[in-house]
Amino acid sequence: MSRIGRVERTTKETSVVVEIDLDGTGKVDVSTGVGFYDHMLDQLGRHGLFDLTVKTEGDLHIDSHHTIEDTALAIGAAFKQALGDKVGIYRFGNCTVPLDESLAQVTVDLSGRPYLVHTEPENMAPMIGAYDTTMTRHILESFVAQAQIALHVHVPYGRNAHHIVECQFKALARALRYASERDPRSAGILPSTKGAL
Repeated sequence: MSRIGRVERTTKETSVVVEIDLDGTGKVDVSTGVGFYDHMLDQLGRHGLFDLTVKTEGDLHIDSHHTIEDTALAIGAAFKQALGDKVGIYRFGNCTVPLDESLAQVTVDLSGRPYLVHTEPENMAPMIGAYDTTMTRHILESFVAQAQIALHVHVPYGRNAHHIVECQFKALARALRYASERDPRSAGILPSTKGAL
């Protein structure tokens, strides 16, 4: 049974189309108009082994905020759709990823309850190209709100802003991959004592 989510989101500020296949091979086709963000979404698809297509047109003449936020909301909604009833998945996933001097620790619970805990080093460079580094937390908040998952992201140290952000996306990709994979020992079982996720 395929686990594919497709979401189209249109507002006065943006037009977003997202498609994700949780059982893909990491094939990515992303275009948001924000180069570094495209790079991060590429990491998300490749390291998660998700086939990910993202096409966003936004009001970049203002700034990149709406484009980045609305894309994250659409990806979260598509991820939730692709998960379906969550029967037989592992549910929990975690991964620690180093990138040179930076380290990211990510733990996820596909719980049905949105919650984010996020820490990263203070006094990061404010921009990476056209990417505002304060948007990383907002991307995660937006994704979590729509995907309805609990997500803990901790970067205990790092100096280079590019590395600090990139290791978060790589660790997130792996944690989501592990949590959403099917567990052969619990086929047909919902991993929750409540009977719902």
